[in-house]
Amino acid sequence: MLLPDAAPTPPPTGHALLKLRPPGTAADEWVAVEMPIALTVNGVSQAVMLATPADLEDFALGFALNEGWITSRRELLDMDVLTRPDGMELALRVTAAREQHLKARRRMLAGRTGCGLCGLESLAQIGAVQPAPVQAPVLAEGALDRALAGLHAAQVLNARCGGLHGAAWCLPSGELLMAREDIGRHNALDKLAGALAHRDADPRDGFVLMSSRASYELVHKTAMAGAGLLACMSAPSSLAITTARCLGLQLWAFVREGRATRYA
Repeated sequence: MLLPDAAPTPPPTGHALLKLRPPGTAADEWVAVEMPIALTVNGVSQAVMLATPADLEDFALGFALNEGWITSRRELLDMDVLTRPDGMELALRVTAAREQHLKARRRMLAGRTGCGLCGLESLAQIGAVQPAPVQAPVLAEGALDRALAGLHAAQVLNARCGGLHGAAWCLPSGELLMAREDIGRHNALDKLAGALAHRDADPRDGFVLMSSRASYELVHKTAMAGAGLLACMSAPSSLAITTARCLGLQLWAFVREGRATRYA
């Protein structure tokens, strides 16, 4: 991860953290960078998200898969990370078949870190992309505690500044294999999904652990990625529980040291 040595204003693109000195203080602080990141497919704007500019290749692939723009990594032909005056652009090029699919199902959304459904044109679009059935792995005793300890250690950016969510991929034993961070919890999960796809990892072999609450979108994205179990450190929403039950996804929340509650 590249970190700036100085405190430029505005923050440089491609950096996850910004060093600055608040007025009236004697020491520098690290602050998480949040900026608009546009995703375009074959030259057509599809989404604008507010995200932390780190692991952007993973973010682009994971977002495209989780939104149903593509169905496999091989349908993404290439991607460019471009610096723009007001943010960054992730320019994706997909196969002609997927481009036609997107033209038939155009989804424009202005993303926010706290709202996963911003920009949908109608309520009917909520269920427009449905994941395939998923199967939860069998967790070993103490797996959630081990995964939780691993997530704390893996959130290196959050340890420096706070405010960043973490998404981790863990084996049923609780061993944490990879983690991604972002100022938005949905973005962190997209980055994790993209990292798994880039490595041709089988999502059925483990589970997802999130540092956040359990929202509908996290449940949906976990299932879209092919994983059958989602564990979150904070509370679930009613729609998250209902959706998990409909998808056959095992949902754990209030995952803390020594405790957790299974909702689905």
